[in-house]
Amino acid sequence: MNRPLFHISLLCFCCSLSFSSNKNKFPIHLTEAEIINEHTTRIPFKIIDQLLIIEGQLLNKRGHFIIDTGSENMILNKVHFSNIYEHQKKKDKTSGVIHTIDNPYEKQIKEFFLNHFKLQDKTSDVIDLSHIENAKKIKLLGIIGYSILKDYEVFIDLYLNQITLTEIDPSGNKLSKMVYLEKITDSITFTLKRHTVVLNGRINDHKVALGLDTAAEFNQINKSINRNALKYFIPTKRLTLVGAGNKEIEVLAGKLHRVKLSNTIYFGPMDTVLTNLDQMNQAYGTHLDGVLGYEFFKQKRTIINYKKKKLYFIKHPTQRF
Repeated sequence: MNRPLFHISLLCFCCSLSFSSNKNKFPIHLTEAEIINEHTTRIPFKIIDQLLIIEGQLLNKRGHFIIDTGSENMILNKVHFSNIYEHQKKKDKTSGVIHTIDNPYEKQIKEFFLNHFKLQDKTSDVIDLSHIENAKKIKLLGIIGYSILKDYEVFIDLYLNQITLTEIDPSGNKLSKMVYLEKITDSITFTLKRHTVVLNGRINDHKVALGLDTAAEFNQINKSINRNALKYFIPTKRLTLVGAGNKEIEVLAGKLHRVKLSNTIYFGPMDTVLTNLDQMNQAYGTHLDGVLGYEFFKQKRTIINYKKKKLYFIKHPTQRF
């Protein structure tokens, strides 16, 4: 019997390498963005197989971008941006959660527009994302990652299906005070390993380090995690996963119970897969016991502030465990 295929996570850990770009400017327009004030924009997204998808336009091509905090750089899909030169080939490989991606390229984006926001001199990796594009049945222009998001306070709201970006100063303070109508009810600090948000939590009473990634379609837990924590992962079926390198692996899928980040921040059972995170840990330069993705954001309306290294939570009006 054939098992279903899933692209479990993008999680591309991209190493930036500067090069002399051409003189063309490449403005990217997020076509559905709404101006809230001079420092804040709100962008609706669609959810396709647990991925956050926004609409945009680049070099007269209209299509979709994935919001992926697990990607260090912006990534363009080589399928749609094939004007790549050999001197732009990266010296380093780009790592995905399952496989290492060979032959990535880079392109300099002179101007990136988030509606009225203009971000200059952003480097973009260029790789073949056709397997993700075909699986999701969308025209995928690229991926928006940490290099774009880090200069904003980022409110990811799966209740209203929108992301709000607010400009912040070097200390992480919002340039606009009137941003959220909702009240912040809780917060937690995190550490930043390169571009990765790492949270200290517990599964039952066992301490774990968990990465946070908006493009993880399911949570992931490492096979090598302590047995006292692993017994709260209840497997239900097997899945075949396809990673960013287009390599398939078979994993156990089930529910993860008793996850807490603090005495007041806890979760109901979350869809999770059991997999080997050794390659991802090598790319992170740390040791992660798991990754929290879509299932996390489904239960928690979350604000990420990279400068302050804090997550803030807004009450979910329909939260039920």
